[in-house]
Amino acid sequence: MRGPHNIWRLIRTGATFERTGAMKIALEGLDTPPRLRALARIVGWPFKWLGYRGDLSQPPVTRALTALGPAYIKFGQVLSTRPDVVGDELAQQLRVLQDKLPPFPTDIAKATVSHELGAPVDALFSEFSEPVAAASIAQVHHARVAGTGEDVAVKVLRPGIERAFRRDIDAFHFAAGLIEALLPGSRRLRPTEVIRHFEGVVMGELDLRLESAAASEFRANTAKDEGFQVPEPYWNLSSREVLTLGWAEGIPLGDVEAIQAAGHDCVALSERVLQLFLSHALRDGYFHADMHQGNLKVAANGDIIAYDFGIMGQIDEYTRRVYAEILIGFIRKDYRRVAEVHFEAGYVPRDRDIDDFARALRAVGEPIFGVDATGISMARLLSYLFEVTERFGMETRTELILLQRTMVVVEGVARSLNPNINIWQVAKPVVEHYIRENIGPKALVRDLIRTAQVVSRFGPRLPQLAEALLIRQSEEAKPAEKSSILRALMFMGLGAGLAGIAMAVAYWL
Repeated sequence: MRGPHNIWRLIRTGATFERTGAMKIALEGLDTPPRLRALARIVGWPFKWLGYRGDLSQPPVTRALTALGPAYIKFGQVLSTRPDVVGDELAQQLRVLQDKLPPFPTDIAKATVSHELGAPVDALFSEFSEPVAAASIAQVHHARVAGTGEDVAVKVLRPGIERAFRRDIDAFHFAAGLIEALLPGSRRLRPTEVIRHFEGVVMGELDLRLESAAASEFRANTAKDEGFQVPEPYWNLSSREVLTLGWAEGIPLGDVEAIQAAGHDCVALSERVLQLFLSHALRDGYFHADMHQGNLKVAANGDIIAYDFGIMGQIDEYTRRVYAEILIGFIRKDYRRVAEVHFEAGYVPRDRDIDDFARALRAVGEPIFGVDATGISMARLLSYLFEVTERFGMETRTELILLQRTMVVVEGVARSLNPNINIWQVAKPVVEHYIRENIGPKALVRDLIRTAQVVSRFGPRLPQLAEALLIRQSEEAKPAEKSSILRALMFMGLGAGLAGIAMAVAYWL
């Protein structure tokens, strides 16, 4: 229930940060203005005794997030990939949240596996190790399949995790509603809708059958991607609370020193991880939406291995084309075209001035080019973008939330491997290839063919649809509106004509 009882949860959040010493570190790491920093400390200090103590062996921020629960841990995982935003020291502290949290007992994991799969663990696996990784939602065990001896990773949900997530998300909903009520200017960002969107994503992550399906689809989509691997799911050894995948042997992508010592090229890896993400998002419209270092490894042959498919992103073809045009516009410094795309897609209200918007975009884009990556403050850039979106009335696009979030995470991963990476130069060939294949004459022909296929499926019903439309219009329309009937028939005729042209084009191709 999203009632006032959540106030207690929010107060305890601030109190926990203050009690663990995380408040000061977090505010400094995020480069918070001094006045706001002082205000937060003054407000939080009287409630300090209400906060959780946490694990005293952990650094302050990690200790606070771990004590507060899984939703907060997820937030920390995102920040751990952005040393340019929170600083190197804090990012290093947060990295343990990715897969080094305290595990739950192996006996409980075995009991869950036996219950879910309907057989004793010893009958299913010849070996079943202690936990090798533990994250906010589940932990992983290394095992061997009985009979075949295949190395596999067995992922088991934490006991009571769904209830814990629902409690945190409930508090987030309450906070979002409070923000909208007290700060009307925030409504354009639709915080309630954003929380609702992430709730759907996270709750889907708690059903490992969906993760098995995601792994299977992602593996099929990326089968021909050079230098990239996705472990194979074992459907007969998976269920709602248990997931079995092929074992991914490699060096964690966050261990840069080990990667260098093994002779791998960190610059090449940084470019590949970014280009792979863009290829999956633009080419397939289906991408790994949790690509932090804890979910990526480097195989002995240099391939990047991805795992943990609990959060996947999906965007439709039209949105992909819009996103690609925006990216290529920034890359080519064609800010007028970027502005036009925003207006055409309805991202900016049409009553705003397109030239002013183009100049605002130039102010965002120009500092990116010709400057070493270490000289760019991502925090300042995001702050200025927020000012621009507020000025021009842009609303949060919920269908792009995961794409935007993952782009931030992947950029952070790439920079951890190569701090001097030029994100735009690396992205350019992938985006240009997508533009060539999907925006232009070739794309038009494909669109016409698909249109023809849709029309052909409804072909036998077109006479009945036309008759029903004419009857309805004649009964409801006034004499002055009869032209709408003609317009409807004209559009139907035009559609049929386009379908015929497309069919002819398809025949001759």
